Amino acid sequence: MSGVLHIVSTPVGNLGDITRRALSVLAEVDAVAAEDTRHTGRLLDELGIRQSLISYHDHNEQERTPQLIERLQRGDNLALVSDAGTPLVSDPGYRLVRACHQAGITVVPVPGASALLAALVVAGLPTDRFIFEGFLPTKGSGRNAALRRITDSAATSVVYEAPHRVLTLLDELQERLEPGREVVLCRELTKHFETVLPGSIAEVREKVAADSNQQRGEIVLLIGPAPTQTVEDAELARLARLLLAELPASRAAKVLASWSGKKKSELYSWLEQLS
Repeated sequence: MSGVLHIVSTPVGNLGDITRRALSVLAEVDAVAAEDTRHTGRLLDELGIRQSLISYHDHNEQERTPQLIERLQRGDNLALVSDAGTPLVSDPGYRLVRACHQAGITVVPVPGASALLAALVVAGLPTDRFIFEGFLPTKGSGRNAALRRITDSAATSVVYEAPHRVLTLLDELQERLEPGREVVLCRELTKHFETVLPGSIAEVREKVAADSNQQRGEIVLLIGPAPTQTVEDAELARLARLLLAELPASRAAKVLASWSGKKKSELYSWLEQLS
């Protein structure tokens, strides 16, 4: 019979956040696939666990996946861990999980710590809906598109950012967001220097710029939802551009008026400027 792949969450900082189930699984599997074997080796040493480690990261995922599938098909039980927190969240692993499903191999989650969820529950921003953007593209149209999604989002947006780029990201957001838009910067969650900085985009940007310590460590940035009017305007603009690609401004204005309840004459003037 095939073995089982366990997706095991590990602490994002505080070792006390390891679950008893995670300890049991990590000690009992035949091997642990780890993003950084040196990092995971130190973690297991601190937990008192001796275990065989397999390197599994972005650069060897393609070649290593079939090797792990072969071991699982032989009956080995394996665990997959990332450097910290819940695997597959901005970390490699989904290809392995998908390959397991295709091969009929059981995949079992072992839930635990997550920087994403830890930041959400301490931010004080709406959590009924949120969008996780992970690490944004560093430049170009991909980055612009991501920033536009965050600016227009009716839900809380969550972003991971490298410490040396966090001030640049805050500068870009300050140019785009309404002055009173709420953001929260969470840094080094569960660790000794844990920091949660809430405020307007301008206030948070000023605090980070004034204190170089806030530009260090693991960072999660949360951006509050756009005001309702902003969201409506963004949706109207997207629909307007789609209509203008197919219709003259007069007909597009008629459709938009029916959809939005706004006056056709006002929309027609706006559409002419937009086109």
